Amino acid sequence: MSKTAKKQTPKSGDEPTARVTARPQFHPDNRGMALDLDWVRDVRINLSAVEARAATLPKRRSVKKVWQAAWLLKAISCIDLTTLSGDDTAERVRRLCHKAKTPVRADLIEALGVQSLDLQVAAVCVYHAYVETAVEALAGTGIPVAAVSTGFPAGLSPFAERVAEIRRSVAAGAQEIDIVVTRAHVLGGHWDALYDEVLAFREACGEAHMKTILATGDLSTLRNVGRASLVCMMAGADFIKTSTGKESVNATLPVGLVMARSIRDYHERTGMRVGLKPAGGISKAKAALDWLAMIREELGREWLDPGLFRFGASSLLGDIERQLEHHVSGRYSVDYRHPVA
Repeated sequence: MSKTAKKQTPKSGDEPTARVTARPQFHPDNRGMALDLDWVRDVRINLSAVEARAATLPKRRSVKKVWQAAWLLKAISCIDLTTLSGDDTAERVRRLCHKAKTPVRADLIEALGVQSLDLQVAAVCVYHAYVETAVEALAGTGIPVAAVSTGFPAGLSPFAERVAEIRRSVAAGAQEIDIVVTRAHVLGGHWDALYDEVLAFREACGEAHMKTILATGDLSTLRNVGRASLVCMMAGADFIKTSTGKESVNATLPVGLVMARSIRDYHERTGMRVGLKPAGGISKAKAALDWLAMIREELGREWLDPGLFRFGASSLLGDIERQLEHHVSGRYSVDYRHPVA
C-alpha cells in the first residue's frame, strides 16, 4: 500500500490483506463421496436465525480507509469477470479479457503502491461460443477461462447434449466449467437423480474445475438450498455457486450463509474443501465487502482466496475501481472512467 497507509496500525480482525494475490494459494480438493441420504434429509435451517445473522453482518463488519482498499483489492482477485449476454461479440470478449489482465488503471496501482501484486481477476467466464476467443486473448497470463454449460441457464436441454457441451468446452480450452442442475430434482426431493446428474457432469469435466450452479432463487426454501449444496458436494463439485444471474432473485447473504455453512459442515466431516461462488446482483463494492466479511467469519481466512471463493460479476469491477480512485484522490469519478468491456 502507500507510505501513508503503512504508518497506520490496523485493529484486530481488520488488517490490510497483505496476502492479496491474483493467484490461488489454495484449491478445492473435493473427491466426492457416496450419496448419504440420511445426512441430506437431516439438514435443517433456522430461517429466522439465518435472516438475523445476514442482517447484522453488514453492520458489524465495516472497514475504512487503507483497510477498505486492501479488502477491495482482494475482492478483485476473486472476480470471475463475466459476459453472458445475448448480444455478446468476439470483440466484447477480447475487451473483457484485456480488462481481466489489467483490472485497475496503472496510475491507481502506482498510487496505492501495490505494483508487486501483479493484480488480475480470477477467471473470465463466457458462453461456449467464445471459449476459444477468450483462451487466445488470455494466452500466457495464467487467467483461466470458465465456460457456462449444460444448457445454461435453464438446464433443460437433453441430458446427452448437456454432457457433450461440457466436453466441447473442455476441448476448446476451458479450464473451468459452470454447470446448472435440474431444479426439478431439488424441488421434488429426488436427491439420487441430482447426485447422478452432477456425478456425470463431474466425469465429463475431466481435469477442469466444476462449479455447480444451484439457481437458488428457483429452489423455494433455504432447506432445499442446504440439501442441494450437500448433494452436489457429495457428487464431486469443486465449487457450489448461487445463481445463473438470470433468476429473479440471485445471490443473497442468507443463501450465502446456508451454502457457506454447508461447505463448513462438509469440510469438518470429510476433510475436503469446496469453494463458494456468489453470482448475480453483486454490482457494488460495499456488497463485495459484506460477502468477504461473511466468508472470513464463517469459513476462515483460508477461503479468502480465488482458489476457494469467487464473485461471478460483470459491473462489480467498475465500482471497485471507482472506490479505489476515491481512496487515492478523495473524489468520486464518473462511471465511464472505469469501463469493463
